[in-house]
Amino acid sequence: MIIVCYDISDNSLRTSFSKMLTRHGAIRVQYSVYEANNTKRWIDTLKGIVEREYSKLFEPTDSVIIFETDSHKELKYGKEIYRDKEIVFL
Repeated sequence: MIIVCYDISDNSLRTSFSKMLTRHGAIRVQYSVYEANNTKRWIDTLKGIVEREYSKLFEPTDSVIIFETDSHKELKYGKEIYRDKEIVFL
């Protein structure tokens, strides 16, 4: 699993970044935190988009952090369920 966290000060850039993550299959788990399946293709796609389309627009205080995690070692607490159920796209 991949965890993407971001802190982007510009409202329109932050909204654009959030929508981009959603379009590429990431699921919002908190306001500026998303999770996605861990595939090399997904990571390469995300890195390419961030580097080409977003990094030059970031302010000095903005950040995007991508964590690769082992889904077998994750702990989730709370009542909200994200990827715990299978998702079927038709």
